[in-house]
Amino acid sequence: MQRKDIADRLAGVGYVADTQLAMALWLMESLQRPLLLEGAAGVGKTEVAKALAQIHDTRLIRLQCYEGLDANAAIYEWNYQRQLLAIKAREGRGESADAVEKHIFSEEFLLERPLLAAIREDRPAVLLIDEIDRADEEFEAFLLEVLSDYQISIPELGTVKAVSVPLVVLTSNGTRELSDALRRRCLYHFVDYPGEDKEARILQTRLPGIDVALAQQIAAFVARLRKEDLRKVPGVAESLDWAAALVGLDVRDLAREPEVVQDTLLCLLKTQEDRLALAPEVTQRLLGKVA
Repeated sequence: MQRKDIADRLAGVGYVADTQLAMALWLMESLQRPLLLEGAAGVGKTEVAKALAQIHDTRLIRLQCYEGLDANAAIYEWNYQRQLLAIKAREGRGESADAVEKHIFSEEFLLERPLLAAIREDRPAVLLIDEIDRADEEFEAFLLEVLSDYQISIPELGTVKAVSVPLVVLTSNGTRELSDALRRRCLYHFVDYPGEDKEARILQTRLPGIDVALAQQIAAFVARLRKEDLRKVPGVAESLDWAAALVGLDVRDLAREPEVVQDTLLCLLKTQEDRLALAPEVTQRLLGKVA
């Protein structure tokens, strides 16, 4: 895929990308390097991987990271219950211990987890390692080893080499500092909240029936709302929900529907603290700036 085509193809599946992100994705593919996307929650990092899988018409394999994530959950594990049943059945037939062991540690009893599944795809899959900052440093180091050679060692079966090299996207919300080793291994792009013009284009792309002027008003209102002292800043997904709600309520001009705007802020504000902070007079002030 040519670099200049990436942004257009992403837009075709509903993702509006700037030139820097398009370049990062092109380099990720051409250099076969993982891409680390960092930014606040809700800016659309995960959607990059989903859109990438769509434009390549390939499988999206997602590894959701969390504290305590280990190799069993990320790479592979054995189906112990089936193994126990197989052991009892074969012992009952008088098979030797070696024969039983060889049988139970075979592909038939192997449970693929995301990392192993990704390198065994016939066509390059998109491997999304989501919120890597939630996993601990021990897992991060282990992940580096897997991504360096795209092969996995299974003691009972040997080394499993990649059938295809996946397109690897890692995301981080910045809840902890990632290691220098991981950052060196990856290409890097910071995903920020979109500016007003870009967010308006996102709304028009994802909600084709929305009025252009309304999309611009919504984008301007949300941009100013993000500058308020909020506990949880609304992301792009919240903007899309709010826009869809306003379109469904046949709102054409935010300034003319202040009560509807106030009542639908639940799409944007996800804590009681923030709901109380956005009193009607605050909402009216923000509306006055986007009218």
